[in-house]
Amino acid sequence: MKYNHKEIESKWREKWEKEQTYKSDIESSKPKFYSLDMFPYPSGAGLHVGHPLGYIASDIVSRYKRLEGFSVLHPLGYDAFGLPAEQYAIQTGQHPATTTDENVTKYTQQLKLLGLSFDWDRTYRTTDATYYKWTQWIFLQLFDAWFDKSEGKAKRIAELIKYFELNGSVGLEATQSQELHFTSEEWTSYTEAQKAQTLLNYRLTYRAESVVNWCPAMGTVLANDEVKDGVSERGGHPVEQKKMTQWMMRITAYADRLLDGLNQLDWSESMKETQRNWIGKSVGSSIVFKTAEGIIEVFSTRPDTIYGATFLVLAPEHDLVTRITTIEQRGDIDAYCKQASNKTERQRQEEAGETISGCFTGGYAIHPLTQKQMPIWVADYVLSGYGTGAVMAVPAHDSRDHRFATKFHLEIIPVIESDTDVQTEAYEAKAGRVINSDLIDGLEVKDAIDRMIGLLEEKNIGKRQVQFKLRDAVFSRQRYWGEPVPIYFDDNNCPQPVDEADLPIKLPEIDEYLPTEHGEPPLARAKDWTYKGRPLETNTMPAWAGSSWYMLRYLDPNNDNEFVSKDAEQYWKNVDLYIGGSEHATGHLLYSRFWYKVLSDLGFVGQDEPFQKMINQGMILGTSAYVYRDKATSKFVSADLIQEYDCVAIPIDIKLVNSTVVDTESLKGWRPDFADAEFISKGDFLCKREVEKMSKSKYNVVNPDDIVEEYGADTMRMYEMFLGPITQHKPWKTEGLSGVFGFIKKFWKLFYSQDRFQVSNSPASAAELKILHTLIKKVQYDVEHMSLNTTVSAFMIATNELTKIKSSNKEVLESMLILLSPFAPFVTEELWEQLGHTGSISYATLPELNESYLVENSFEYPVCINGKMKLKMKFSLTAKVDDIKPEVLENEKIKDLITDKQIIKFIYVPKKILNIVVK
Repeated sequence: MKYNHKEIESKWREKWEKEQTYKSDIESSKPKFYSLDMFPYPSGAGLHVGHPLGYIASDIVSRYKRLEGFSVLHPLGYDAFGLPAEQYAIQTGQHPATTTDENVTKYTQQLKLLGLSFDWDRTYRTTDATYYKWTQWIFLQLFDAWFDKSEGKAKRIAELIKYFELNGSVGLEATQSQELHFTSEEWTSYTEAQKAQTLLNYRLTYRAESVVNWCPAMGTVLANDEVKDGVSERGGHPVEQKKMTQWMMRITAYADRLLDGLNQLDWSESMKETQRNWIGKSVGSSIVFKTAEGIIEVFSTRPDTIYGATFLVLAPEHDLVTRITTIEQRGDIDAYCKQASNKTERQRQEEAGETISGCFTGGYAIHPLTQKQMPIWVADYVLSGYGTGAVMAVPAHDSRDHRFATKFHLEIIPVIESDTDVQTEAYEAKAGRVINSDLIDGLEVKDAIDRMIGLLEEKNIGKRQVQFKLRDAVFSRQRYWGEPVPIYFDDNNCPQPVDEADLPIKLPEIDEYLPTEHGEPPLARAKDWTYKGRPLETNTMPAWAGSSWYMLRYLDPNNDNEFVSKDAEQYWKNVDLYIGGSEHATGHLLYSRFWYKVLSDLGFVGQDEPFQKMINQGMILGTSAYVYRDKATSKFVSADLIQEYDCVAIPIDIKLVNSTVVDTESLKGWRPDFADAEFISKGDFLCKREVEKMSKSKYNVVNPDDIVEEYGADTMRMYEMFLGPITQHKPWKTEGLSGVFGFIKKFWKLFYSQDRFQVSNSPASAAELKILHTLIKKVQYDVEHMSLNTTVSAFMIATNELTKIKSSNKEVLESMLILLSPFAPFVTEELWEQLGHTGSISYATLPELNESYLVENSFEYPVCINGKMKLKMKFSLTAKVDDIKPEVLENEKIKDLITDKQIIKFIYVPKKILNIVVK
């Protein structure tokens, strides 16, 4: 019987689904293992061969853990809300749910082809009302919580109200939007509306005016990670900075815990460092500068340099800009601020390292220690969301300030002793003796920092402070295709929570998916979008809402009464292995860690970190094909001749290419613009190949369905692992599949003799056992260390060695099947059945490693004459020289070489060498 992947794989797909082979259950007698892939978004393009890389890796580990005796949870669902479906709906008028259904169906069919052991009974979409009911419920938990800084955790609003009734705000240590001061008597006298507004100042989710990334073309706010180079990541539309009232989430309250938690996680250091940098903790001091129009507060990590501060810089969005700006400077400032609003914060930060821009307001501040006047400038390198939106510029000791001062001819005063000429470059080292600094002259920098913070506090012009780069998360989108926010507005326009019993608030039907003619979000188009006669919130939740807690819903996806039961959460706990892209470090991973910590504080989950171990998979790259068209004649030029022409490169479908040779006739029929193409070549018409990201626009996408059809899912699974380490980028080469396909067919033949299934029940030989246990040891190590590419090599080596010695031993082959089954589940399941087993190989027991089979009991010695090796001979490691010497000297080749020579010495060094000295 020949290996027929189509019949085998079709048979086992149907059988696994019918028998629910991979259904997950709470089995208290077994240890648990929770394996998870990052939530996929089902796009209309479907999967290409790069997408399943992480799924295959997590599936291998999941299958291996089942063999180890773990109860494994390995689910998959779909992050189905978002902009692409809505953009398509706007263009076509088709409801986003329709395209979402089609895309999910396509993705699921493709994934099932690959034999991934997902528990499909736990599948859901974020667009299911039964799912987003609980996303809305979590929103309400955050709305009903505040952060107690004294205990470093979230508490219920009811506790805060009790505190206010007893103490007012006196002594309260809470994270808040602005510092409020009131007595218990004042609190009691507040109207219900005043109390509601006051509480909003403390809630973990609240409304505030903030600068956001506004995309006019898409009619919505975008998160920082949805904007690249000043345009929307999807669609490439211009993005500008705009102040809007938004729902916010107080993630900054958890900044310290988000930092500290990283120390307990098994993540790559680069991923941890990305989060540390994004959170950006800085210790320093606030400093107050007075102006005629008001106070400017700055934050500085170097208060020791305050005497070197010669000017202030405000963010273009700073509230005081309009008041400080003089009539003479008004036009210039307005133009500059308008220009800045067209850049994202990321752009402004990146440009600050290359170019310096700014505009003088005409206003001045008073230096709090020297009483000198300091000019106030506006510059877009200062961000309103970081710190106070104002900078105390010390050009002598900060490179950016120095570039600014140099460009605009501002004063530069050195205040740290050094050999650097600060008029030409800044001295930034945090070391040296303080000079030109009156009250702190002569102190070393470290001592000067502490002393100056004390002085600022004594003079009531500053205080010790910790700042973070991390900003509170914007939680509003002016779109239709997202979770409705479960908030209505009372008669005083105060936001109020919808009753939990009335969840979910479902998305209504609307006539079109654009903002209204008055600029309101699309939900304002809905008929009677109210709750108990009061208007409902018309913004929807952002795309990251549903993905911030999805790992918990998999534990108990069909529970209508709670988002997850205590039993399920306590058994499965957090994710043991999480696989996904590193691009989510500052979005999804931070938000989900934040939500998890809140849910932990409120007693809903037992841990405060969702993902214990994480692997960031690399990318499988495509190999694009480019043809070259001569600009002068529009003829196409073979790649080996382009140096003679002025050409433009054009990507073509890789299916039209064999290596670098283009099928020109097929190219003519590929697209109308090639129909009349003329080609210049000297023989074959050649293209150039380039390794780059798979993309429809580059025509370099390889469909996994085609690979499975021709080679089988087992071959594709093993080939994707064989390409290289899971964490690295690597190019796809379809021609490489034949090697892995050949291996599977060779492995199949170990069980067959003359096309008949035939295995031996005789005891395994020492050679067979050594091959097997060498493989067991390698697989154990590689799976534990995610070195899955070298495991594939080990299977190939073992198969070759068993083929050489014509092994058909059942004991050995059965163990090999179990070891191979996580990588190639279809072929191993088939052979397992043919060996007489009735249960799935997925629940077999891993063969145990016996190191004794790996212990060498003989050694192959190089046999030398006068130090020159002539041959090799194998002897037992327990053999004595008296046993070895006669056998060596009787060897025919040795006898021929020393026939007429006298043996002077016979040298034997155990496990090293045999040397015969002759003359």
